[in-house]
Amino acid sequence: MSDDTPPVESNHVEAEQGREDAEDQRADADRARDSAEANRAAAESSREQAERLRGFAEDARALREQYREELELVRQEREALRHAAEETRQAAEDARHATIEAVAATADSLSTSLAQMQFLEEARNTLKQLKPKKGDIQ
Repeated sequence: MSDDTPPVESNHVEAEQGREDAEDQRADADRARDSAEANRAAAESSREQAERLRGFAEDARALREQYREELELVRQEREALRHAAEETRQAAEDARHATIEAVAATADSLSTSLAQMQFLEEARNTLKQLKPKKGDIQ
């Protein structure tokens, strides 16, 4: 029996060793599964963060485009104001020339009126001188 015992004992030790190896492998597999799950969770978190960042980037692009359009409108308004200011300046210059011409025409008219008044005054004086007075011989 002593010949039979050692092989059974040996099988028992080998089985125990196999069981321990299997438990170690199962523990390693559990750690690998836990690590894979943690990596999957980290990857999902990274994907969600990347999706949020993509959304932010899209919002930033939309805001940049809106800003660019508003800047273009401001540029166009500024250009329109510049044109209006130029037209106003030209109209003021035209009005200044018209005022100068009106003043010159008024001066000419006053000069003509003065000449007519002087002529009439001279004519009246001449008529007075030519008109016979009472006591003059006719």
